[in-house]
Amino acid sequence: MERALMGDPLSKLTDDVLVDIISRVSYKSTCCCQCVARRWRNLISHPDHRTKLHQPTLAGFFFESYNSTYDYPKMAQYEMGHYYTRVSNDGWPHYHPSLSFLPKCKSLDILDCCNGLLLCRCWKPTYPKTLDYVVCNPATEKWMIVPATNWSSQVEVARLGFDQAASSHFHVFEFITDSVWGHKRGHHDGNIKAVGIYSSKTKGWSHTVTGWGNGTRISSDSKSVFFSGMLHVTTNYLVLAVDVEGNNWKIIHLPMPPCTDNATPKDIFPTQGQLYFANNGASNGFELWVLENYDSEHWTLKAKASYLEMFGTNHSYYDCGYSVISVRPEENVFFIVCGNKASVVSYKMDSLNRNVIDDIVWSKTPYIPYVPLFSDSESLADEHQVLLQ
Repeated sequence: MERALMGDPLSKLTDDVLVDIISRVSYKSTCCCQCVARRWRNLISHPDHRTKLHQPTLAGFFFESYNSTYDYPKMAQYEMGHYYTRVSNDGWPHYHPSLSFLPKCKSLDILDCCNGLLLCRCWKPTYPKTLDYVVCNPATEKWMIVPATNWSSQVEVARLGFDQAASSHFHVFEFITDSVWGHKRGHHDGNIKAVGIYSSKTKGWSHTVTGWGNGTRISSDSKSVFFSGMLHVTTNYLVLAVDVEGNNWKIIHLPMPPCTDNATPKDIFPTQGQLYFANNGASNGFELWVLENYDSEHWTLKAKASYLEMFGTNHSYYDCGYSVISVRPEENVFFIVCGNKASVVSYKMDSLNRNVIDDIVWSKTPYIPYVPLFSDSESLADEHQVLLQ
C-alpha cells in the first residue's frame, strides 16, 4: 500500500541511469530485463545502447564426428554423430547437439549458425531424397520450417543471415551450381550459377542469376558471415557478398594467398562490426587481418604468431595442419583445431597461452561457433504450430 502511494521508484530513473544500471549485469540477465516493462525492452533494443550493454559471447561449437564401436570380428564400425563442446565452464549451459526439440526426420545436418540461430537440413525418409530446412534457436527451443525449393536436395551450400539489431526476420541463402540450375547438357564445372533467398517475413523464395560473374565456386565447408545486411562467404582468395534482396553483389579480395596452391582460405569472422580474416596458411605462421575500409578493400594486419610461438618445438608437426574456427579480438583470443586428436585449443594473442578445451578423435569439420540468443525473433514465435497444420 505504501509503495503504491509513493509510486514505482524505478519510473523516476532517467533513461541514462537505467541503461547504466542494466550495463552492470550479465548478458543473460540483460535479456531477462527486457521482460520487466516495455520501456526496459525499448532501451535495451535501441542501437545507441548496444555498445554500453553486455553482448553475447562465444559459448561453444557444434560439429560432427565419428562414433566408433568395436564389434569383433567385424572390427570397428563408424557412424556420424553430432556433438557440442563448451569453450569454458563459466555457467553457460550445455546445448544437446541432437536438437531433440525439432521435428523428427531421417537425418539432420547442421549447416550454419548466425547470431544465435541455427540452420539445419532435415532429410525425410522418402525416395528420391527430399528435405526441409529448419531454423531454430537452441537457447529457447523455438523453431520454424523453411520449405525446400526444387533444387534444395541437390544444393551443397546453404547459409543463414540474421541480425536481430537490424530486423527480427532471417534469410536463408541457397547457392545453386550450373549443373543444377536447369542445365542438362554441356560442360559443368561446379560454378555458382544462381542464388535462392528465402525471407521469413514474406515466407517465400526468390531466385536470381549470380552477379559475381563466371568462375565462382563455393565449397561446402566455406565460412560465411552476415553483417551490414549482406551475406559474405569465402571462396579461393575471395569473399563473395550478396544482400537479402539479391540486388547488390560484391567481390572482396583477401589480403594474401595461402601457403599452398590447393589450400583455400575459409576463415572469416565478423566482430565489432568489422570483417576479420584468419590466415592460417601464412608461410611463417598465423596472421589475423581486419578489413578497415569496406569500400576500398583495405586490410590491416592486427596480430601474428609464428609456428614456434604457437606450438613450441613440435611446431613442424602442425605447419599448415591446423584450422582456425573462431576469433574474438575483443577478448584477445582465437580458437583452433589441431593435432592427431583434433584438439580444440584457445590461444591468448598477447601471451600465447594455450588451453586445450576438448580432444575429438576422428573429427569432421566444419566446427560451427555458437553464440546464444536468449530472446526470439518474431519469425520463430509459434510459427511451427502453423506450418505443421
